[in-house]
Amino acid sequence: MKSIEEIKSAIEAAIPGAGVELIPNPSPSGQHSLRLAPADAVEVARFLRDDAELAFDFLSNVTGVDWPGKEITEKVKVTRTVTRIVDGVEQQVEETVEEPRKRVEPGCLEVVYHLFSMAKKHGPIVLRMRTVNRTDQVELPSVTPIWRSAEFQEREIFDLYGVVFTGHPDLRRLLMWKGFKDHPMRRDYVDPDDFEYEPTAHDSVLARAAAHKAAIGGVAQKGTGAGE
Repeated sequence: MKSIEEIKSAIEAAIPGAGVELIPNPSPSGQHSLRLAPADAVEVARFLRDDAELAFDFLSNVTGVDWPGKEITEKVKVTRTVTRIVDGVEQQVEETVEEPRKRVEPGCLEVVYHLFSMAKKHGPIVLRMRTVNRTDQVELPSVTPIWRSAEFQEREIFDLYGVVFTGHPDLRRLLMWKGFKDHPMRRDYVDPDDFEYEPTAHDSVLARAAAHKAAIGGVAQKGTGAGE
């Protein structure tokens, strides 16, 4: 199989201007990946499947990743004017110092695809896509029209992470019920306080359920009294 660098070059030669970024993996596995610009992803996917030499005809799995926003502290060089005593004379001089600056890096949702070629007996190649953020711009193109095996897996990611796959033929929840409002695999997901695990609930779950029941009961009694 071609190296990941050669595959990147082949994509860029076949689709001029395509957004393809090599993401190195410093671990011992050295399994580098390609991050695709969402606008070019479907065209790139079709090329990877249809190219006679690459022939990535099998999408084995699709996974989701939640990257919350984070605060980053960086050192920035700043030039400022200070007062110094030089040879007994007070002077204004410029000096360059490093000052810490904080910035917030917005979060996003990422989808990771693993491709193999059954025809050529090689792989995997790892592809990635990222949303703009994790709030109101969470759309990514579906690759189900290219690899049918993506259909249920993209539905699962939609359900558990909230990625909206445009062009998906049947995008609806797969594991959670209709009307469920949240995405359980997000890192900021908070468990509800009114459920019990089966067959044996943990003490903390039972305590949470009891507190929820008491709170609901108190609201109900208060409402009844107000209506009398």
